[in-house]
Amino acid sequence: MTVYLTGYSYWDNTPPGSAAIAKPVIHRQAGGVGTYNDPITLAVGHSYAGGRHSMVFPAGTRFYLPKIKRYAIVEDLCGDGSAPQNGPCYTGKNGRPWLDIYVGGKSVSPAFADRCMYALTGMQQAIMNPQPGYEVISGALADTGCRF
Repeated sequence: MTVYLTGYSYWDNTPPGSAAIAKPVIHRQAGGVGTYNDPITLAVGHSYAGGRHSMVFPAGTRFYLPKIKRYAIVEDLCGDGSAPQNGPCYTGKNGRPWLDIYVGGKSVSPAFADRCMYALTGMQQAIMNPQPGYEVISGALADTGCRF
C-alpha cells in the first residue's frame, strides 16, 4: 500500500521533550530499533467522540517500510485537540493513509531531528502485517544519523 510517511521526534512529541505514547503495545515509551522484534513506534490518526478514541489502524498493527528499511508498530496517536478527526493524520494525504514514525532524537539536536523528519517525509510503500525477514538497518532513525 502507499502511505504518506512523516516523522515526529523527542523534541516535538506531545508533550515536547518526551517519548510519551498513548497506546503502548511492546514499548512503554516511543522507541524501537526497526527490527521485526523491536519495531519503531508509529502514530496514526484517530477520531474522538463520546469520550472514545477510534484509531485509523489499531494499536499493535505492524508495518514494514522498504524505503527506510525499518519495521514499525502502531503505539501512538497523531493529532491533538478535541476533534483530531479534522486534522491531516486522520484524513490522510491525497487519499492515502498518514503514518507518523518516531525518529527519536533525545541524543541529537532538535535541528538534526527535524532534518531527519523532513528527509523521510513523503509518499512511500508500506507492507501492513509483514512477515519477519525483510532487510533492516537497525537503530533509531535520528540517533543513528538518519541512515536509510
